[in-house]
Amino acid sequence: MVLMILAALFLSLCVVAALFDVNQLKIPNWLNLTLAGLFVSAAAVSGLPLEILGGHLIAGGLAFVIAFGLFAFRIFGGGDAKMIPAVVLWMGPAAAFPFVYYMALVGGACALVILMVRRTTPAELIPGFMRAPFEEKAGVPYGVAIAAGALLAGVKSPLLADLFRVAGFTG
Repeated sequence: MVLMILAALFLSLCVVAALFDVNQLKIPNWLNLTLAGLFVSAAAVSGLPLEILGGHLIAGGLAFVIAFGLFAFRIFGGGDAKMIPAVVLWMGPAAAFPFVYYMALVGGACALVILMVRRTTPAELIPGFMRAPFEEKAGVPYGVAIAAGALLAGVKSPLLADLFRVAGFTG
């Protein structure tokens, strides 16, 4: 039960991060630290074997290296580069590839929508809480794609699977 509460909190905070990103084009450090910190609590109460938890740590470490490489080349923003490894900690090896797939798919769709809207609608007509991505030369709020990837791939994660099962979702 505690693991399901932590999992629900994790997924909820992913959505909060997406909303921050849409509103400000930033994901606060405290939020990314909380996502990663919740993994520690979840690992402690999960009852999963150490080799599975080790796989989660390795996947998160690899995601850290890749995300910060992409940040160094200015492909991702700093908040995105911090959120991705925090989410991959939760996904682990079983859900890491589905997570990246869904994240890329949703990220591409977001970028296309933003580009289309920028070409057809003045930013002043966009409601203020979501105007930032539609300003000229603004970035794409990739936190939306990261959160969507977590929600769509989470059913494959051993730390999140029970929550999805109880909610009626199967993978």
